[in-house]
Amino acid sequence: MIFFFLPLSILALDIDRWNLECEFNNTDHRTNLNGIDRLIVRRGQPFSISLYLRSGSYQPGVSSLDCVAETGPQPSEQYGTRASFGLSASIDTSRWSAAVASPPGDMVALLICSAPDAPIGRYTLTLGHSARIEFILLFNPWCPGDAVYMDNEQNLAEYVLAQDGIIFRGAYKHPIPTPWNFGQFESGILDVCLKILDMNPKYLRNPGKDCSGRRNPIYVSRVLSAMVNCNDDKGVLWGKWSGGYEGGVSPMLWRGSVEILRNWDTQACQPVRYGQCWVFAAVACSISRALGIPCRVVTNYLSAHDTNSNLVIERYVNENGEPIQSKEMIWNYHCWVENWMTRPDLKPDFHGWQAYDPTPQEKSEGVFCCGPIPVRAIKEGELTFKYDAPFVFAEVNADVITFIKKKDGSTSKVSSNALVGQKISTKSVGSDAREDITHLYKYPEGSAEEREAFKKADHQNKLLQQQQDQGLHLNIKVTSDMRKGCDFDVFAVVTNNTQSEKKCRLLFGSCALSYNGFMGGNCGFKDLLNVELSPGGERKVPLRLNYSKYGGQVTEDNLIRLAALLLDYTTGDTTLAVRNIVLDNPEIKVRVTLCASSESDLNLWPNCCFSIEGANLTGGGIITERLGSPVGPGEDAKVKIYFTPTHSGLRKLVVDFDSNKLCHVKGYRNVIIGK
Repeated sequence: MIFFFLPLSILALDIDRWNLECEFNNTDHRTNLNGIDRLIVRRGQPFSISLYLRSGSYQPGVSSLDCVAETGPQPSEQYGTRASFGLSASIDTSRWSAAVASPPGDMVALLICSAPDAPIGRYTLTLGHSARIEFILLFNPWCPGDAVYMDNEQNLAEYVLAQDGIIFRGAYKHPIPTPWNFGQFESGILDVCLKILDMNPKYLRNPGKDCSGRRNPIYVSRVLSAMVNCNDDKGVLWGKWSGGYEGGVSPMLWRGSVEILRNWDTQACQPVRYGQCWVFAAVACSISRALGIPCRVVTNYLSAHDTNSNLVIERYVNENGEPIQSKEMIWNYHCWVENWMTRPDLKPDFHGWQAYDPTPQEKSEGVFCCGPIPVRAIKEGELTFKYDAPFVFAEVNADVITFIKKKDGSTSKVSSNALVGQKISTKSVGSDAREDITHLYKYPEGSAEEREAFKKADHQNKLLQQQQDQGLHLNIKVTSDMRKGCDFDVFAVVTNNTQSEKKCRLLFGSCALSYNGFMGGNCGFKDLLNVELSPGGERKVPLRLNYSKYGGQVTEDNLIRLAALLLDYTTGDTTLAVRNIVLDNPEIKVRVTLCASSESDLNLWPNCCFSIEGANLTGGGIITERLGSPVGPGEDAKVKIYFTPTHSGLRKLVVDFDSNKLCHVKGYRNVIIGK
């Protein structure tokens, strides 16, 4: 007798309707701050869809479902922008997969999981012949298989989920915290971020290849570095560092990224005017976090801008010690961003924080962009690593050589102790305190490890430098209370470390300074032809800075450059000391009482404007009120602002005071919004 075994017929599920379970999925994938009206998920993590069948029921081993996930205008399996898969017994988080999590019946709980290296972006998921759904896929720093995986929940809360933060400006001896509303989860911001990717020239030339590249955070970071500025494309921000800001907004007046990104979107992708380094960095941080890449803003004080990659900044002064402007300069501070990711394209141990810089300074591969480069590569002097290692290395390590240019055209070298790459700073995790991360970029000065890094980088100038005890020592000292609107003294201190009497000439001057190194008008000057010093003696020379003189010269940066030039008549040697100071704005105090409104008490001058902005408090917009009557010194002004919180939890109100009489001051206050 012969038995024939007939295979069971495989039946495709007949889908009538579906529920994307957006609230559950978005909450589970930590995207619910974007809203729960559409499906937004992270790669390498399952999400569920409820399917309701028109006929029949789901039977394990019998029912089938063909699934196709596609992204971009030219999806292809070759580029990894199209994936075809069917039902499996269980979810495989290493690739695109689908499995049923419900018992047999006419309602099917379908689990879908994307590959942890799938391209991010907008997707269409086709289920069988009748179901076609849309969703957005983001990077997943909670997924161990994702290149942006970060295994610390506190860090993830800070570098991915936090919508507000602190950016450090000011000077390296006086860092000033500036509040910023990143607002990456505000309504419509994620769509703007995806639009930025779609407007980049690589996408416009070859959309299929560009969408494929979006699997890689290295590629995405490099695209963002170019697209946040508008120098080569339809980027977000127009940079401007001198002159007025007609036709736009002064970089000093931006309080957050939301208004900038929305303006770019609504103005047909025309660049928003204007930005400077901290604005470029903050917007890049907002976009990175929105896409799911852990990101932080970093400030490098005394940041070198090396234009010819020789790791040396050559600067010139005239015979009065006044600087002669050149392309190579030392920025008082410079901001960039770091994204967290693995670097499989490099040798091991260079994963982690990667520096990239959206401020347009120098071209890289023909485009104004910079990075990403592993922070550790900078520390180790690995200048052959991608991308733009020599430029970033110079920003924190360049040697500074100063020359005095005389009236007859001749030049001579000046002794000067110029510093580069000081107090590299970022906001601490979970607090508004400053975290010093200089040790991540460079070894301790004079250490064997530093010397080894310089050898690897072929930084000959640093290697040949030797500390010499100078016969004459010159430095600049200041007082602790230097407030804008007040007169105060600064001091040049000359010390004679020799065994003989010295007779010198001292020129001590000051000028307004922009944070990026551009000099402005004179704020005070003194020329002493005969400074006599006995052996071991010291002379302290004051220079009075009067508000009547410096008030009309200083920029919104509140910076003044102090320079003292000492000429030794005996030896002909010249010594230069330079120090940048930042003037404090008058102190403001903010008290916030939360009820149906926000009430703030603050000390202001006449003609003041009061504004606030806060993530999930003001809808990404800015609420502005002008004070109706003058407020005298020490008096209070109370402004009542009404807003409706959209989410509970800790929030930062960015408070802005603008007085056309004296100053523009930013402040902030952390508040807790109850459920």
